[in-house]
Amino acid sequence: MNERNFDVTVIGGGPAGEVAAGKLGEAGLSVALVESHLIGGECSYYACMPSKALLRPAEALAEARRVPGAAEAVTGQLDVEAVLRRRDQIVHGLDDSDQVPWLDERNVTVVRGHGVLDGERRVRVGDELLLAERAVVIATGTGAAMPPLPGLSEAAVWTNREATTAASVPERLLIMGGGVVGVELAQAWASLGSKVTLLELFERILVREEPFAGAEVEASLRQLGVDVRTGAEAVRVERRDGTVTIELADGNRVEGDELLVAIGRRALTGDLGLETVKLQPGAPIEVDDGMRVPGRDWLYAIGDVNGRSLLTTHMGKYQARIAAENILGGHARVARPAQGPLAPRVVFTDPQVAAVGHTLESAERTGIAAVAVDHATGGSAGSSFYGRKVAGTTRLVFDADRDVLVGATFVGPDVAEMLHAATIAIVGEVPAARLAHAIPAFPTRNEIWLRLLAKYEQAERPRQLRAAG
Repeated sequence: MNERNFDVTVIGGGPAGEVAAGKLGEAGLSVALVESHLIGGECSYYACMPSKALLRPAEALAEARRVPGAAEAVTGQLDVEAVLRRRDQIVHGLDDSDQVPWLDERNVTVVRGHGVLDGERRVRVGDELLLAERAVVIATGTGAAMPPLPGLSEAAVWTNREATTAASVPERLLIMGGGVVGVELAQAWASLGSKVTLLELFERILVREEPFAGAEVEASLRQLGVDVRTGAEAVRVERRDGTVTIELADGNRVEGDELLVAIGRRALTGDLGLETVKLQPGAPIEVDDGMRVPGRDWLYAIGDVNGRSLLTTHMGKYQARIAAENILGGHARVARPAQGPLAPRVVFTDPQVAAVGHTLESAERTGIAAVAVDHATGGSAGSSFYGRKVAGTTRLVFDADRDVLVGATFVGPDVAEMLHAATIAIVGEVPAARLAHAIPAFPTRNEIWLRLLAKYEQAERPRQLRAAG
């Protein structure tokens, strides 16, 4: 077996692995980046980028139709073929050759193949053995989870990969799962002409977000023609003569031409050789706040594979920077507030859902003295430029004992760009009284902060008086 020596070996060339490898290479270390498919990973080719390419045209068209003057200029419908061509351009035709020069410039050696651990600091790729002097970083991400439904494995179902790269619009699309992937792709394909049925096991979609967020997205999907069914439990799947049929627990059946399963993710650790370092194959890899695997100071796990913050590329990149700095031996870095399920997150539907930190329910569940204040997202002068009758609600959640913001949810058109101020306030633990002096420019939609902070002050004063009495 051929052996090669490196300072660090990174297994997985998605966003997290790529950032870690690049940062370590820039610092002068010799780095091997092992990837069996595409440099850039799931986000670049099968998730974040292609899904947004499918969603954006309908979103832009809807906004134009809301704005007088622009609305009169809109005379046609979406050009489906042009949308799909642009999607293909954004994913570079599933070709990662443009990604490699960036790594070459940083002294990173790309090793093509499936990497597995072969004991401490050893990674085997085919008939080659990579020996890591300092560390091994695992960044293999997650894949689509499949429920144990009779007939599912024989039904040739779609995962997010097939759903974001399909060459044509399915006439009828069934979607199992009302989370981020399910609702985004329901909107995307419905906007391109597919008849979509969305099945969610729970009583509402987007169950991890504020209830009003799921309700407002559901209303928008229904207006688009999506058949949204909550409390829908699938018990059997069958594909016959090109038609997929789902049998539900209530006895109803739904039919489609394709079935997208989007019920969650599973860590891709089943065939990584974890047993050679006494870790459990098939499970997320537990790490400390420095991204190290406990008891193994040479092993790190970053991104989705550690289970801390799924489907958030930005958090994977953040964890990559933490791991790289710790490997380089600088000041020990650890993950800070707004991690895991509290990390910034965006659902790119129309209306969008942008959230960070706690919901009211999760704050109360953790014992926080939570105070929530709500305001219509369109309730500012700046919002009038996004058109008439703009939907959406914004909520801020405060810890009244500490007088700091602990959660924010924005629902409305293009609200993802409003999220970062809330993230800074939460991570920085900025007192609410000080936030009141951060004056938003007029006329922008960020004036909503003034309305919300005033409501919080009004809510807190009676509470303080009651406590004093």
